[in-house]
Amino acid sequence: MTAAVQVFACLAGALHLLIFTMESVLFRRPQVWRRFLIASQTDAETVQPWAFNQGFYNLFLALGAIIGAIAAGDRGLAVALFACGCMALAGVVLVATDRRMLRGGVTQAAFPLIALVLAAL
Repeated sequence: MTAAVQVFACLAGALHLLIFTMESVLFRRPQVWRRFLIASQTDAETVQPWAFNQGFYNLFLALGAIIGAIAAGDRGLAVALFACGCMALAGVVLVATDRRMLRGGVTQAAFPLIALVLAAL
C-alpha cells in the first residue's frame, strides 16, 4: 500500500467520523438535520433513530479505512479498500436516490474513490 493510498483512506475515514458525529451525536440540532434536507423538527425527531443507526455504519466504515491504512500490508490494504469501496458506492447511492444530495454524495465518495484509483495504479 502506497503512502498516497494510506493518506486518502485516512482522509475518507476522518470525513466519515465527522458524518458519524453529525448523524449520531449532533443530529438533534437544526443546523445539522437541515443538511440532510429534513424540513421540520417533527420530521427530524421521526428520522432521528434512523440517523443514529446510519451514523454507526459510517463509524464502522471510518474505522475500517483508518485501521486498515495504519495496519498496512495485504490485510490492511484489503480492509481499507473494502471500506473505501463501500463509502464510494454509498455516495453513488445517495446521489441516485436524491439529486439534491449531489454535493454530499460527491464529498462522501471523493476521498475513498481517490484511494481506490491510486491502489489500482
